Amino acid sequence: MKVVLITGASSGLGKAIGEYLHHKGFVVYGTSRNPERITNSVFPLLKLDVRSVESIQHAIAEVIRISGRIDVVINNAGVGILGPLEEIPTDEIRNNFETNLFGPIEVMKAALPHMRLQKSGLIINITSIAGYMGLPYRSVYSASKGALELVTEALRMEVKPFNIEITNVAPGEFATNIADHRYHVPVAPSSAYAAYGRTIAEINSQVSAGDDPARMGEAIYRIINTPKPNGHYKVGPFLSKFSIVLKRILPDKMYEKMLMNHYKL
Repeated sequence: MKVVLITGASSGLGKAIGEYLHHKGFVVYGTSRNPERITNSVFPLLKLDVRSVESIQHAIAEVIRISGRIDVVINNAGVGILGPLEEIPTDEIRNNFETNLFGPIEVMKAALPHMRLQKSGLIINITSIAGYMGLPYRSVYSASKGALELVTEALRMEVKPFNIEITNVAPGEFATNIADHRYHVPVAPSSAYAAYGRTIAEINSQVSAGDDPARMGEAIYRIINTPKPNGHYKVGPFLSKFSIVLKRILPDKMYEKMLMNHYKL
């Protein structure tokens, strides 16, 4: 029975992944900034804030203390952010990178020494289809998730000599509560970006019509059971995944126009 740690597992994709793996017989530990508020989790939740190195180290030490090892780390904790880049407060940009990029890096740095001692381990970083392209009014989110994709590519090669595997899983739109928790710049009548309000409505409608989060659990289960996983996986609706293919084959201006039409700009 592999021991799995999932950050940000009190709701959304993290919870769905944890429940799927739990029912498959894995020893699952989830994390939350406020685990005492969660009463319906089928697996134990540890207190962890990815913006705190001390919190990260304490949670991983707790997993080792209880189970004696840590086989899989799933960096799922993250936050969304929407708004015209010009109007997003710099503190909110920093917070997004602290959560979506620096947090997962610190989790990996804390877990890797234990995996090296075991001579085995798997780290799965949950990124986003949005990390493959710059999306209007989602610039900061695209940038933080895209940066995590590249960090993972590099680290994957660095740790192969230790029999440790690292991979990215980029989800498309899933029906979760992400829209309730992400930061968004208020829509102001005085803003120069009149299309922003329409774009928020379009993005939220895509989330509501997204795939069942249980599909992420199935995908993660398959990856864990793959002896030598690939560096990148995409999970979600066909059109989300196909948008990456189109970016590779279409001229830049044509692809840009396609995105602007999609977001009604």
